[in-house]
Amino acid sequence: MGHNHTEGSNKKVLLFSFIIITGYMIIEAVGGFLTNSLALLSDAGHMLSDSISLIVALLAFRVAEKKASHNHTFGYKRFEILAAVINGVALILISLYIIYEAIERFSHPPEVATTGMLTISIIGLVVNILVAWIMLRGGDTENNLNIRGAYLHVLSDMLGSVGAILAAILIIFFGWGWADPLASVIVAILVLRSGYNVTKDAIHVLMEGTPEHIDVTDIIHTIEKTEGIQSIHDLHIWSITSGLNALSCHAVVDDQLEISESENILRKIEHKLEHKGITHVTIQMETVAHHHDNTILCQAKMKKPHDHHHH
Repeated sequence: MGHNHTEGSNKKVLLFSFIIITGYMIIEAVGGFLTNSLALLSDAGHMLSDSISLIVALLAFRVAEKKASHNHTFGYKRFEILAAVINGVALILISLYIIYEAIERFSHPPEVATTGMLTISIIGLVVNILVAWIMLRGGDTENNLNIRGAYLHVLSDMLGSVGAILAAILIIFFGWGWADPLASVIVAILVLRSGYNVTKDAIHVLMEGTPEHIDVTDIIHTIEKTEGIQSIHDLHIWSITSGLNALSCHAVVDDQLEISESENILRKIEHKLEHKGITHVTIQMETVAHHHDNTILCQAKMKKPHDHHHH
C-alpha cells in the first residue's frame, strides 16, 4: 500500500515540475538568444533536458503500472530503470556540448546584454528552488532512481542559474567577458557528474547487480541460522526496479522435514528478509540426499501433486 502511495505522489510531483520547468525553459531560451549569453543558453539547454527527463520519468511510472503478462512476467517495472539510463546519458551529452561551446567563447567572448541575463537567471533560480522543494516534499528522491535522476537534473539546473547570476554580476562590475563561458563550464562539469552517477546506478540494476544497502554475507547468515536449514547455494539477489529487491536460492534442509514444517521455515525466512529490504523471495527446499544426488530426484519431487503450491 505504501508503495502505491509514493508512486501516486511521485507522479504528481513530476507533472507539476514538468509544467513549471517547461514554461520557464522557453522564457530562458528566448532570453539567452536575445541577450547573447551562453550561460543562459546552457541553462536553458539544461532545462530542456530537465523537461525531457521529467516527461520520461512520468511515462516510466505510467508504463511500469502495466500488469505483468506472459511476455513480461515481471511486468514493466524495469522501464523506470531504462528511463533513468536515458536521463543520465542525456545529462552527459548536454554537459559535453556546453563545454565544447564554451571553449570557443573563451577566445572570443561576445557582447552580452548583462541586465537581461541577470534578471532572467534570478527568476530561473527561483523557479528551480520551487521545483526542487516540490520534489523533496512530495517525491521519493532517496530510493527511487527515476525520481532521483529527475531531481538531480533540477538541482544541477539550480547551480546553473547561480552560475549565470555570478557571471552577469562579474561582467557588469568588472567587464570580465570570460565569466559567461566559465560559468557554463562549471555547470557542465556538475551536470556531467550527476549524469554519470545516475547512469552508473541504473546500469548496475540492469546488470542484475546486488542492490546497494544489501549485505550478502548477512543475508546468507540470516537464512542459514534459521532452524531446519543446513546450508544454501545458488543464491541470487537483484533489483527488479528501485525499491523492489528479489532473492532466489536453493536451501538444503534436514531429510526428515515435513512439508508443513518447511512451509513454516519459509515464512520465517521471508519475514526476516523483509526487514532487510528484500520483498520478493523464492527458495527451493531440497534434502541433503537430493543436493548430492542429481536433478532427476528434484523433477520427481516436483511432480508430487500435494507439493505443487510449495516454493
